[in-house]
Amino acid sequence: MVTISIIGAGRVGGAIALAVPKVKYSIDQIVFRYTPVSDSVLQSLAPSGRAIPFTDMDSVSSDAVFITTQDSEIVPTANTIAAKIHGNPVVFHTCGALSSSELDVLAAAGCKTGSIHPLVSISSPERGPERFKGAYFCVEGHPEAVAIGQEIVNDLGGISFTIDTKFKTLYHASAVTACGHLVALFDAAVEMMTKCGLSAEDSKTILLPLVKSTVQNLGEQSTSAALTGTFARADIGTFTRHLTALNQYVSDDLLEIYLLLGERSLELAALQGVSAERIDTLRTKVSVAKSKLKW
Repeated sequence: MVTISIIGAGRVGGAIALAVPKVKYSIDQIVFRYTPVSDSVLQSLAPSGRAIPFTDMDSVSSDAVFITTQDSEIVPTANTIAAKIHGNPVVFHTCGALSSSELDVLAAAGCKTGSIHPLVSISSPERGPERFKGAYFCVEGHPEAVAIGQEIVNDLGGISFTIDTKFKTLYHASAVTACGHLVALFDAAVEMMTKCGLSAEDSKTILLPLVKSTVQNLGEQSTSAALTGTFARADIGTFTRHLTALNQYVSDDLLEIYLLLGERSLELAALQGVSAERIDTLRTKVSVAKSKLKW
């Protein structure tokens, strides 16, 4: 039986406690500071396990330790538990933007350290076990920690992949672009649609099936093949009409988003085999429109 301590009783920490198979893992303790431990998570504790305030934590003797605190508290937490650890457990944090080097004080104490970040949105501990299934997890750190982390991810029902520690923050920026920025982009499209006289809610309802079909295409095709629309065709006439309407009805910020993504779309269009002459002509028009935003 692999024993686990979880430091941080929020959504991710609680989800891990609920999701690990109890035939293989035993939750020794869940340590909380601000967020109280939910009843469902309390039920995941081993018969001798306990939920304790951070200030009452006197020792950590589990085989594996998960630090699932807020990002800014990872290093202070590592510093605190370094003097309380017995043995040489493997220690993970679950932050996406920070690497395992945040746990260097524990590595110096003899622990094998790493990070495990689930590429999935966990809105509550109770939703975690289902969300983990089939999700991708980024695992990096000490080779032994990575091997153990990959086994844990597999037991959670996830799929692990590994990157070099130096790329951890870039990895997270990619994830934010794919997820958070996608939401921001959709919000920009909704705002454009409201300029046509529709409500924000109606605009969202109208645009959402289009987005879903695009995501479905991305699941079945390359990014270049999934691109459709004006820039996929290097349609100069339609772009010109778009530009006139955007200049008339929307803010420069929304226009700039349209133009910047248009440039990227033209790179994909080139991969589709669209005429290089049309792409170059349209790219020049986009560049001119961008320069006017600087006036």
